[in-house]
Amino acid sequence: MKKIFLLAGLLLAAFVSFAQQDYKVVFDLTSRDTIDHKNVIRWIRGISAEYPGAQLEIVLYGKSLDMITKDKSIVPDAVMSLAAKDNITIAVCAVAMKNNNVEKSQLLPGVTIVPDGIYEIIKKQQQGWGYIKVSK
Repeated sequence: MKKIFLLAGLLLAAFVSFAQQDYKVVFDLTSRDTIDHKNVIRWIRGISAEYPGAQLEIVLYGKSLDMITKDKSIVPDAVMSLAAKDNITIAVCAVAMKNNNVEKSQLLPGVTIVPDGIYEIIKKQQQGWGYIKVSK
């Protein structure tokens, strides 16, 4: 009987470990709405608490750049804290930066610049990542 419980425990641990390694989600954020900014932070925190090994990425483009811009973000501490984690990427589109007159020096620490936000999302989906559009 002990062997059965031990085997069941090992299988459960292996499943949980696999599920955490396979948890990959890219969040698509284009909104200027600060409610969306707060929501995506809450979702990322919740997922990473429940699945510490999950790989998560927020891709910002369009009008969402205030979230990761110094002196404009209403969640700067959360952005910097999440961006400092190895399994979380906060990426901003270089094209959107140009279109919105945002310079690299204006970004919060830890934010990554990608050449094209839409292509970044497509690339992640091709690699098997899940996709979430951030909106109310």
